[in-house]
Amino acid sequence: MTRPLIITDCDEVLLHMVVPFRAWLDEKHDVHFDMRERGFVEALRHKDSGLPLERDLVWELLVGFFDTEMDRQTPIAGAVEALVRLSKIADIEVLTNIGERHHQGRVEQLASYGLNLPVHWNRGEKGPPLAAIVADRAPSVALFIDDLAEHHASVAQHAPGVWRLHMVGEPEIACEVPDAAHAHARIDDWAAAEQWIMQRLAEGPATLSPVTDGVSS
Repeated sequence: MTRPLIITDCDEVLLHMVVPFRAWLDEKHDVHFDMRERGFVEALRHKDSGLPLERDLVWELLVGFFDTEMDRQTPIAGAVEALVRLSKIADIEVLTNIGERHHQGRVEQLASYGLNLPVHWNRGEKGPPLAAIVADRAPSVALFIDDLAEHHASVAQHAPGVWRLHMVGEPEIACEVPDAAHAHARIDDWAAAEQWIMQRLAEGPATLSPVTDGVSS
């Protein structure tokens, strides 16, 4: 059995994504991104007509952003400092749905901020790959952090003994995002999250039902 293990998402947990993506769309593509909309179908619209973007174009723009604009992404307040401290008591790995094409770029991006962490690229739900990581590492306790509710539901199904923290680190959208029903807590601030994480790692594997008992901020 190894040290505790933290498996964390990247975008909107460690690094800002939607805000720099919005700025790039506006500057380079004359596209308005309404971040209050949870789906890209309605959120991305041509500025001249107000019409939603075609689905293929939305995907092209997302890929294009990660092809050339990852340097626009900056750390969520307190994230880097918290992970540096947490790394003294736990191993930390990143599970991100960025895809294989941008995997190395993500590794280098995080390293540029002092986060030299193993990065796992993924597509789709995160429960199965997270369960595989946990099975391989056999940590004394594991904890998962993500901003999307569907990934907490997936992890709850495939790795129920893992603590699940719902975090939306982007202040411009946090208040618009409902608490994830399958997370054990919702905390959007790294100072409070760090304390909660340390407490859960000290407790051992998750046994509580998800109650979203954290402090939204």
